[in-house]
Parts: sequence; C-alpha cells; structure tokens
Amino acid sequence: MTFSELDPRTLTALGPDGALEAAAHPRATAPVLSGLSAHPDARVRARVARHPNAPLEVLGALAAAYPQDVLDNPGLPLLRLARPGFLNVFPGEGVTALLSLPTVPEWVLDAALRHEDYSVRTALASRPQLSEVRVMALAGDAGWQIREAVAGRPELSPTLTHQLAADDDYDVRKAVAARADLPGDVMRTLVQDSHGLVRASIARRLDLPLDCMLTLAADGDSDVLATLARRVDLPRDVREWLAGSDEASVRAAALQGWSVPVAWLKRAETDADPDVRAALARRPDATPAVLEKLAHDESESVRRAVLERDDLPEGAILALARAPEQDIRLHVASADPLPGSVLDVLLADADPVIRTILAVRPDLGAGRLARLAADENAEVRRAVAYAAAPGADTLATLAQDVNIGVRRAAAAHAELPATLLESLSEDPDAGVRLAVAGRAGISPALRERLQRDTDPSVRAEVEA
Repeated sequence: MTFSELDPRTLTALGPDGALEAAAHPRATAPVLSGLSAHPDARVRARVARHPNAPLEVLGALAAAYPQDVLDNPGLPLLRLARPGFLNVFPGEGVTALLSLPTVPEWVLDAALRHEDYSVRTALASRPQLSEVRVMALAGDAGWQIREAVAGRPELSPTLTHQLAADDDYDVRKAVAARADLPGDVMRTLVQDSHGLVRASIARRLDLPLDCMLTLAADGDSDVLATLARRVDLPRDVREWLAGSDEASVRAAALQGWSVPVAWLKRAETDADPDVRAALARRPDATPAVLEKLAHDESESVRRAVLERDDLPEGAILALARAPEQDIRLHVASADPLPGSVLDVLLADADPVIRTILAVRPDLGAGRLARLAADENAEVRRAVAYAAAPGADTLATLAQDVNIGVRRAAAAHAELPATLLESLSEDPDAGVRLAVAGRAGISPALRERLQRDTDPSVRAEVEA
C-alpha cells in the first residue's frame, strides 16, 4: 500500500510499523495525521505530535500526554508567526503539561500568563524560578486560585507578602498565614483577620509570639480556640482558660496536653498513625524509655516531635544526632548542654555544616577542637579559630593553614601566642597581615615592621 492510498478513517486499524511510517512521512496530510493521533500505539501519537503538518487542534489534544514532542515540533515557529496566541486554543491540561517540563521557552510562559483557563495560570504561579515581573502580574490576577498559588510560593518578596495578606479572598490570606517566612507585623495583622480559618492557620504556627497567643485566646471562633488549645507551649493561665471553655471541642483539644490513662499511652507507642506517636512524644509524662524509642521512630514527624522537648534522655539525643534530616542534627548540635557521647557522634557527621556549628561550642574541649582544626573542610577549620579557647597548639596549627581565610581568623584570635605574630606579620596574604596590624598590644618592633608593609591598608591599620 502506498502513502496516497491511506484512508484517514481507517488509520487507527493500521499496524504499528505502518502507522509509524505514515506518521513520519514528510507529505503526511492534516487529515491523515488527525486520524493517526488516535492510534492506540503511543509511539505513533508521539510522532504525530512532532510532525510539522499536524493540525493545531491535534497538537493541543496531544500536548497533555506528549508536551516535549509538541515543543520539539519544527512547525511551531511558523505557527507562532501565523497565530501568535495559538496556545489559547490548547486545552488547559495541555498547556499545564508544557509548564511542567524542566525547561520551557519564554514564549510559553508569556502565553500561559495570558491564558483564559485559570488552571493554566495557577500552574504557572506554582512554577519555580519564575521572574519577579510574572509573579507580580499573577499576584494581581482576578482569579483567587492564582493569587493563592502565588502566596504559597517558597520565595516571595516582602511587598507581595504584605499585598496578599490584605487580599479580599480568605483562601489567599490563609496561604499567606501558612508561610514559613511570615514577618511579625503580618502575623499580628492576620491574628485579627475577619475569617476564622485564617486565624486558625496563624494559631498553628510554631513561631507564634506570646502576645498573639493571648489575642487568639479571646477569639470567638471555637475552631480557632481548639487549634490554639492543642499547642504545648501555651501559658498556664491560657491553657486553664481553654480547658474550661464552654465548647466541648475546645476542652477536648486542651486535654491533649494533660494526663490520660496509662493504658492509652502504652497503646499510642505502637499506633500505626505517626501523628498519634508524635502526640505521645509531646506529652509531659512520656517516660525516658518511651522518648528514646520514639527518637528512633521511622517517621520524621515523630522525630521532630521528640526534638521539641528539653528533657530528653541521652539515648534519645544520640538517636536524633544520627537522624537523616540535617536540620534535626543542627538543632541537636546547637543544644546546650550535650553529653560527650553525642558530641563525638556529631564530630564525625558527614555534613561540614554540623561540624562548623560544633567548632564554636564552649563545651567542646581542646581535644575535640584539635580534631576539627585538622578537618578537610576549610569552613570548619576557620570556625575553630573563632572558638573561645582553642588552645595554643591548635592556634599554631591554624596559623599555618593553607587556606587564607583560616589564617586570617587565627591572626585575629585574642589568645594567639605572641610567638606566632612574627610569622603571621610576614604572611603573603595582606588580609592576614591586616588582622595582625589591628591587634592591640603588638610589640614596637612588630609595629615598625608593619608600618613599612607593602599594602597601604595594613600601614593605615597599624597607624590607627
């Protein structure tokens, strides 16, 4: 059978080989390609999506399943010239699929910004690495879903945060209230929002200031009060007030922080829901053995619930020091005090950020600091130079470090032995010599040498 003998009405019955050949033929007509676009073989449909003769409506229908093939179609440049707004003809799911691709041409983003389907603009508003100009345009979109998506973007300028916090739609304001980077003034505005769901969203925040808690405690919405009552960081008088509320849901929520039968606690240890185990971890009457068990829990949310406590046994702290989440280990590394066993675990952490935090702990000790002074990471070694008392031997090691920044930090340390100043004053790096020149109490001979330094900044520093 020749290509000219193909009947568009029977193309879906063609075998895969014949259909693939027909879909790739340079003289394939629009009717033939339309028929092949419904072929059961996905390879055939993908080849149709790449064919320059494929009709616009066919490309629109195939875009949802084959977005990259449609974008790779060599006929698109001519189609853009002939019909600049052709993406408005595409179904919303097709344009949304194009936006989901890792790399999308700028013209697609511009077309999506003007697309009539709100789902397309919502998908665009959720796309990462969107230009500030497009984000600002979407923040003023008539569709609340689009503005809500903008409010939920990981990065949002303070101007847009304040703008969306005053939005007419409560869903948009609720999305703002859930932002991790919410400024304090916006939080205090939303705590008095006209809609209960927005105030309840604020009441859930882990960083809720005390004055906001007191404001919400006088709220007239039972859902807001119940949300507030579930917190474990309420002032005692607020918790007692909520526990005596006329609303049963508020009293029940407040009781979550109070004593319950021992059998309930035992059952919660093996509960299938991590939220239940997390609630157990937050209870003030959880035993050390239970806390250590929960610190090893497979659920991240349970481990984070354990992390909130300030009365953890050593075994639980050790478990959290080995947690897969970096921020949990960072929290442990910053805690005060820490047992030596935990410090040793963190000292061997694979993440240099953890080791850097350790270096400035006042309780690390000279021996552990000496180990960090030999760390492979320069940031860690420089942090040791900022420690209060690294010891003379460790400072001597840092003063000879191959990294300029480490030597600069060592040269500025208050306890640097005078014997090291001579060599540092002749360091090839002007920044190291500048740190020496800025020290108080250097010897007259050393001062005279630095006054003749080749760098004018060093000479000016020693004179000052």
